[in-house]
Amino acid sequence: MKTHVTNRLVKQGDLNHHGTLFAGRAAEWFVETAFIAAATEVGDSSSIVCLNIHGLVFRNPVHPGEIITIKSQIAALGNTRLVVHGEITVVNRDIQPIEGFITFIHVDAEGKKLPHGLKLDPAADDKEEQIRQKAALL
Repeated sequence: MKTHVTNRLVKQGDLNHHGTLFAGRAAEWFVETAFIAAATEVGDSSSIVCLNIHGLVFRNPVHPGEIITIKSQIAALGNTRLVVHGEITVVNRDIQPIEGFITFIHVDAEGKKLPHGLKLDPAADDKEEQIRQKAALL
């Protein structure tokens, strides 16, 4: 499956009381990029709803003026379920401060579960295979 990428500039309005990226803002961007990955693969943004954010881990602070890259890719599929893995990295710094998974459900216009009909491509490498193994447990 395709990797979906978004870049963001961390500005003053994105900071917490410590002067670093506010976890709530990072989570918002994380969920948005994961939603784009799920909706793009399904082909209809109105048919995707968020069920669960799993293990969103904040490892390192991100400072104002830094540019972050948010990558999301479908890591596991059920009949109606899509588990998206996401990671945030800081451009020009060798760190990955945020990583986690989000489960979305494909639904019809009334909100009832609807099969999405997607299939995962083979994993591209060992890292993707490890991510898929973690996602399968969620």
